[in-house]
Amino acid sequence: MSNPVSRRRLVAFGAAGATGAALPLAGTAGARAASAPAPAPGLSDVFDVTAFGAIGDGTTIDSDAINRAITAAAAHNNGAGGTVYFPAGTYASYSIRLASNVALYLANGSRILAATPTATQGYDPAEPGAGNPYQDYGHSHWHNSLIWGENLQNVTICGPGTIDGKGLVSGGSKESAPRQGNKAIALKLCRNVGIYDVTMVNGGHFCILPTGVDNFRIDGLVIDTNRDGIDIDCCKNVRISNTVVNSPNDDAIVLKSSYALNEARSTENVYIDNCMVSGYDLGTYVDGTFKVGPYGRTGRLKFGTESNGGFQNIAVSNVVFEHCRGLALETVDGALLQDVTISNLTMRGVQTPIFLRLGARMRGPAGLAIGSLRRVSISDVTVIDADPRYPSTIAGIPDHPIEDVRISGLRHIMVGGLTPAAAVNPVPELVNAYPENYMFGTLPAYGFYVRHVSNIAFDDVTVAFEQQDTRPAFALTDVTGADFHHVRAEKVRGVPTFSLSGVEGLRISDSWPVEDGRFDTKIQNRTL
Repeated sequence: MSNPVSRRRLVAFGAAGATGAALPLAGTAGARAASAPAPAPGLSDVFDVTAFGAIGDGTTIDSDAINRAITAAAAHNNGAGGTVYFPAGTYASYSIRLASNVALYLANGSRILAATPTATQGYDPAEPGAGNPYQDYGHSHWHNSLIWGENLQNVTICGPGTIDGKGLVSGGSKESAPRQGNKAIALKLCRNVGIYDVTMVNGGHFCILPTGVDNFRIDGLVIDTNRDGIDIDCCKNVRISNTVVNSPNDDAIVLKSSYALNEARSTENVYIDNCMVSGYDLGTYVDGTFKVGPYGRTGRLKFGTESNGGFQNIAVSNVVFEHCRGLALETVDGALLQDVTISNLTMRGVQTPIFLRLGARMRGPAGLAIGSLRRVSISDVTVIDADPRYPSTIAGIPDHPIEDVRISGLRHIMVGGLTPAAAVNPVPELVNAYPENYMFGTLPAYGFYVRHVSNIAFDDVTVAFEQQDTRPAFALTDVTGADFHHVRAEKVRGVPTFSLSGVEGLRISDSWPVEDGRFDTKIQNRTL
């Protein structure tokens, strides 16, 4: 992966600019004057955008100057590359075209501002795309973005500055918005890419959309955006660390494996750690007011919905969920979702703490088999103040169960206050539907609703409510192999803990308030 210019050198560089010492300039295109001072020793690979004509007043369109600086940096030292430096200022811009072996460094006080298109100026046009009907416009184009790159390597975007997508749109199509941009950062078929430390606001349809990007690292970002935060699509070898994403109206961090590259390509070898996802009012994370609204804010961590290529070998740890939806793992387009380990989550004010869905939407080439969702471990989770209508849900479809799920060390506290009469009866299958945590309606359990599942284990799990709830804690339908060990469930007198229908191979041990038991034959329409 490319290495951004060292912090020590950039501090020295900023100090030189502040004291009036010689500024490091490189290249001649767009330079302010022929007599510009020579580069400072050791900094000849740093290209200040103001030396190429950028004004940084928030009004003048600086994209041409920025792109000249990137071109000069890419050509430096026979293509070895360099760092494009943004000193303090606001750089109104249309499309910025990244190049291999180039880092963008946003200094303290610098802001790249997505400008609003005019009748004659705007963002780069969207390229033709994959030419298939399986993805929407936003997933299928990359060039119509504030910052974009394709077929690049060794690219870095870093620094304490800000990327502001104010002039971007949150949807659009080629016909309705020919000069519009709808993504803050879009990358296609790149490798060795890092994005570090920047703040991003108002990112359009996607703040960051890498598609087919391998060896990708995000670290230390703060994102407060109107739609998706980070979409990892068809990527391999990815780490997202120490990052906050506030996205009240769409997903915060989402793994996808779409058909945008005109082939099914998996997302795999992904590690997400030490992050926070939230659904505060837009802009109130970065301004520190942290305003919240009712249940239903999105802002979650999700796998899917696009799931043509599948997901495997993924680890998630140490993530905070605040006033948003919970964890969602979904595969509905014929792909595998397997070998996932998730640990150390805390959730407050969420909707559906855990949602696992295997479906058959099958948006992709005809003739594909229904996918699989299997080998998922979720441990050490604390949930408080969760929406009572939508408990944690693990739902396959008839003849296609979710397999091998382990849930342990869970403290799962819902608001409660509902009765069985509030639940949908019967719960619809919705085999071909778009997967969403609230898709089935209010469910007939306050803790977990489990349907079409094979081999599921609950160990050291507590489910409870804040207000009296007369639904059972667990509702199981068409489940084979269910093991409940050291499970505690709060209950109202006279209300069963388990509602069971078509359940075979149930084992309960060291649990409360249900006595130990082993039920090897199929149970139909029984409560415990």
